[in-house]
This record gives sequence, structure tokens and C-alpha cells, in this order.
Amino acid sequence: MYASDGSLYFTDPPYGLATQSDTDPKKELPFNGVFLIRNPAARARGSAPVEPVLVIRDLTRPNGIALSPDQKILYVAVSDPANPVWMRYPRNPNGTVGPGTVLLSSKGATGVGGPDGMRVDVKGNIYGAGPGGIWIISPEGKHLATIHVPERVGNCEFGGDGKTLYITASTSVYRIRVSVSGLRNK
Repeated sequence: MYASDGSLYFTDPPYGLATQSDTDPKKELPFNGVFLIRNPAARARGSAPVEPVLVIRDLTRPNGIALSPDQKILYVAVSDPANPVWMRYPRNPNGTVGPGTVLLSSKGATGVGGPDGMRVDVKGNIYGAGPGGIWIISPEGKHLATIHVPERVGNCEFGGDGKTLYITASTSVYRIRVSVSGLRNK
């Protein structure tokens, strides 16, 4: 997820490893983190190497990530079946974050899947992969609605005029028109 200043946020769960577990022999870090690379394009032109900064290290399975429209809040989806939540972190001017709070939990919800990839609309609502499809969550953490999808959802993205939501699932890509424009990654 790129911020408007060109900084890049990314999560590092073990899902790319063969066992997808924290005990995989190829896992290089003893934790699953959220990282920041401050304006990588500008830094790449300079002489200093581009180094990731660890901004969150206490989440079991950080996965999806998004920024609020004013970029003052960083959202992180935690796809841990034991604690499936969307987290919210105040973003500091230097790109680091303050203490996080649970925005919403999907524990006990029906449907396949859990918190995963997400995007934000111009009103600040979060569209995130969750149990049963795409959950629409208010900036205050209220579950507003679910766009039901007949298979496990992994991610979503706004396209076209900003009112088309593309949804990636286990075997398919879905498209739906929405009434509020989404923020689009640049």
C-alpha cells in the first residue's frame, strides 16, 4: 500500500512459505510484521540503501493493509482464525504508527474466509475480504453490509471510474458496481 508521499507499507505473514507456518525452516524472522519503506523511489535515486522499517510486530497474521482517505489511519487485517480482526493504527507524520486498537472482529461470523485484502472508499468505509465475501466496515468499526461471494475471497480493488469493485476469490474474479467511489492505488 503506497501513501501519497510515495512511502510503501507491506505485511509479512508466512503465507508464501511452503508450510505457511511460523515454524517453517525458511522463515527468516521470528515474528510477522508490518513494514514501511519511506519513499522508495526518491531514496533509490540517492546513495543511501532502501531499508524497511518495522512499524508493527505484535500481530499474529498481518495480511491486508489500507490507509484512510486522509492517511492518518493505517488499517491492518489479521487473518488469524483464532483472532480474526481488522486493526486500526494512528499514523504519525514520519510514517510510523501509534498503538493499535481493534476496529472490528469477525470471530463467530459464518461463511468461509477471514480478514484479508482491503480497500477504502472516499467516505472512509473499508471494503475487506472477510467471512462470506467482502465486508463493508465504517471508519468507526461498524459492520455495514457484506457483499456475498460464493467462494473464499482474498482481495479487492476499485477500478474503472472508481465505482467498480473487483473481487479476487479462490477460482474467480468478480466485479460489482458500488454507489460510493473507492480510493484507487496509484
